[in-house]
Amino acid sequence: MKPEALPDDLVHLVLTFLEDLSTPFALGVSLLIRNRQWEDLSVLSVSPRRYLTPHGYLRDAAAVSILKKFESLPSSAKTRRDRTLDKWWEGERACFRTNERIGRYLPEFRNSVDVEPAILKHLLGCRKIIRSLIGESPPTLVDGRHGPGATFADLSEFATIPHKMASNPTLTRDAVWYLPQWLGTQWGSELCARHGELEFVPGNRYASVPKTAAIDRSIAVEPSINVFYQLGLGKAIRNRLKQKGDYSFGWNLDVAQEIHRQTAAVSSVTQEFATLDLSNASDTVACNLVKLLLPHRWYEALADLRSPKTRLNGHWVKLEKFSSMGNGYTFELETLIFSALALYVARLRGHPGYLGMDVFVFGDDIILPDDCTGDLTALLSFCGFTVNLEKSFFGSFPFRESCGGDYYSGYPVRPYFLKKDLDGPSRIISYLNGIQALSLRLEGVGYYISRRPWLRALDLLPTSVRKARGPVALGDIVIHDEQERWDTRTRNGIRYLRCFRASRHRLQPYARFDPGVVLACATYGAGNVGTPVNGRVPPVEGVIPRDGVLSYKVGWVPWS
Repeated sequence: MKPEALPDDLVHLVLTFLEDLSTPFALGVSLLIRNRQWEDLSVLSVSPRRYLTPHGYLRDAAAVSILKKFESLPSSAKTRRDRTLDKWWEGERACFRTNERIGRYLPEFRNSVDVEPAILKHLLGCRKIIRSLIGESPPTLVDGRHGPGATFADLSEFATIPHKMASNPTLTRDAVWYLPQWLGTQWGSELCARHGELEFVPGNRYASVPKTAAIDRSIAVEPSINVFYQLGLGKAIRNRLKQKGDYSFGWNLDVAQEIHRQTAAVSSVTQEFATLDLSNASDTVACNLVKLLLPHRWYEALADLRSPKTRLNGHWVKLEKFSSMGNGYTFELETLIFSALALYVARLRGHPGYLGMDVFVFGDDIILPDDCTGDLTALLSFCGFTVNLEKSFFGSFPFRESCGGDYYSGYPVRPYFLKKDLDGPSRIISYLNGIQALSLRLEGVGYYISRRPWLRALDLLPTSVRKARGPVALGDIVIHDEQERWDTRTRNGIRYLRCFRASRHRLQPYARFDPGVVLACATYGAGNVGTPVNGRVPPVEGVIPRDGVLSYKVGWVPWS
């Protein structure tokens, strides 16, 4: 249950911050907070298209965004949950319509029904590009791996690798083709040694994670063996995209976000490229679209590992979508499909059409030549996707947005989002650093705010923690500040900085697991073997789960 009001300290910090922004819009946000109009506050938004200057936009965007993604914003949990489920069902209905529309173009049907030759030509052109990007078939042996999250049978608090290996694995019926590979792994051998059992399940289970104060993000929690090999196929697609070819200069998704941000920054000045964002993209990748566009062997491999059903509110729902967030290859599959569509349109319009040169795709973030926007929007629409016009920018307007980078006439204008309660020094430090970075962006566009909001937050820290100052490169273990304010000491010729770092962790000792599980974990390089934990010497051997920090302390970190 969410609280009826925000903590007083947090309210004072936010109101001080809004006062310094000094705009009518910021005043309106302040009034909503004072009057506890949380629902109105959660759906508030601003559009850069309404502003003539970067600083005018950034000041109002900062006001509306400060609590936009705050997880504990008081609201009706039912309303938020209903919005999330409504969007999930909306995606399913969209996929149903897409499957009906695309189905007639599948090879087994196109000769028996009327099809548009021009549309078929476009779709086959996109299929040709995908074949060029990833080849005819996936690797014979898929390099499976464990992810950090929960699985169908392993809840999030028991989602470490040893927990997953110690429980009975789950899989769907079609994933049985991967069992010969899986039995050859240390994980499979360990299950056989302890006479464990496989559990077949119809599909995944529905879950959600925080997105904004108004709505969550729907995800799916996959069976453990399915997601193990889903991640392997996702990695295989990534590796194929890195290869140079007829449509790519070699696209490395590991560094693509920074390339996207740089391209968006430049294009906010030159208007050479458009930045497109899609609504609900991962929930609108329809089954028939994947079947039509991907080479047959790739489709079969991906289809064997997808979950055909989702368990939602106690019932199994047959899915119209091919995969969703939570599936280990959804991100790479999205990138592949949207790359093919964008490359096809780019070449159709006379551009070179090379991934990594004039087309850039990262998930559902698409950058392509500006004059291709209309054609790509039409092609995306036919394939079942909706361009989010609020977050897509093209034409002569000097704003571009991609991969968390917002730019107005070349200036970075990304606002700051406070996501969690300031219920400890580590989160206060994160808030201080976020406000400091925003202040620098405001200065960059010619507007200066006082240090009042920053100093008021600083007052919430113990004196010893306030001295933990350091560079941006150290992240949120230090308060970002000028070098003359750093607290340093030198030992054996090495300079150390005062910091505020984790001191105790919630450790899962290996002693709790069977020796076979421990051996299997060792082969995957999992765990914190040989690392002193919580000050214990000799060190405790085990694994630290996600979000496993129990406490922090003031300490020292080496810095050159």
